[in-house]
Amino acid sequence: MSNPENIPSRLEGKNAARLVCCFLGVGSLVAWNAMLTITDYYYQIFPKYHPSRVLTLVYQLVANVFIITLATKEAKLNTRLRNILGYSIYTVSTFCLIILDLASHGSGSVVAYVLLCLIVALFGLADAFVQGAMVGDLSFMCPDFIQAFMAGLGIAGALTSGLRLITKAIFDKSPDGQRKGALLFIGIATLIELACVFLYTLVFAKLPIVKYYRAKAAKEGAKTVSADLAAAGLQEQAEQVHQMDESKIQKLTKKQLLRQNIDLGINLSLIYVVTLSIFPGFLYENTGEHRLGDWYAPVLVAMYNGWDAISRFIPSIKPLALESRKWITVCVVARLLLVPAFYFTAKYADQGWMLFLTSFLGLSNGYLTVCIFSTAPKGYNGPEANALGNLMCVFLLGGIFAGVCLGWLWLIGNDSF
Repeated sequence: MSNPENIPSRLEGKNAARLVCCFLGVGSLVAWNAMLTITDYYYQIFPKYHPSRVLTLVYQLVANVFIITLATKEAKLNTRLRNILGYSIYTVSTFCLIILDLASHGSGSVVAYVLLCLIVALFGLADAFVQGAMVGDLSFMCPDFIQAFMAGLGIAGALTSGLRLITKAIFDKSPDGQRKGALLFIGIATLIELACVFLYTLVFAKLPIVKYYRAKAAKEGAKTVSADLAAAGLQEQAEQVHQMDESKIQKLTKKQLLRQNIDLGINLSLIYVVTLSIFPGFLYENTGEHRLGDWYAPVLVAMYNGWDAISRFIPSIKPLALESRKWITVCVVARLLLVPAFYFTAKYADQGWMLFLTSFLGLSNGYLTVCIFSTAPKGYNGPEANALGNLMCVFLLGGIFAGVCLGWLWLIGNDSF
């Protein structure tokens, strides 16, 4: 471990870097959130195939396989290439959704559904590239950057939900309106992904504060930053990284990092086990009929995403940030009570209580996620923080995958299963 160094007082670009981190956070999840948010459209054309559950399962299966593989090799991987490749795959695969829908004329054929699953698998691959690379990279920088990136993840959900409600309202009365709204929605997501490719490639690496942190990490032995240093014009530092003797670099192993942070990892997994066992499958298939009609599920998703986005900014207010590992664990364990709460609310209560409960699910999810990702890398040097960031992403995606699998249990006894 190393002691944190003071940042030069006149170093520029912090606010710009936070803004870019936030936008890159939006881009790392907007494509998948676009899929989740237009699931009502996919239920219309694939009513018998449980699209919210099947597509989420495909996405998370691929993402988990690749994030585990990449996390074991993170110290030798080119972070710049990982991120550019990841955002590029997001851009192409999101655009492919439009091509698929136009080519199939919005039909619900088995072939169209299989192709849809393959595109979603590409989303999972892109997620594995981007999540680990971005979180690992930002973990050895200013804590505000990781908070901004995590806030971007929440904004992606709120943005997509808001746009979906708008497009649904605009096209609600027009012929084939749901399809038109979905296509417009996917087109916007594609443009956002393309913007992320250019932002990361041309802007982020050249910001002074980002160059400072990467140069600092390079001195500590982080070889993952060499390509970004070269892209920022710091050729000498990039060459020094390549020539560095790894045997002389003092850093904790992944096993040691895991032992020191296993509680945070398990807590992170449990957060998403609870969230993804409920969201989005339960909200679409197990909440029954209510006064909102076909607006009910999109409104529930919007409430979750909105409060998830808001809560991710709360830890940036220092007195409201939860840094105690003990209290993080208490909150995570208490959150398990949401599972029976949703069951009894869906069975006995009206839509007002469900809206309240869904809002609290999003609020607690975003807040606790940012608290964990902000707390974990404190006190570690560049290579250690990068490795730990990748490990935390493994726990996160593992929890999501487990939650998706457990979400199928809601269908036991359901005639549609």
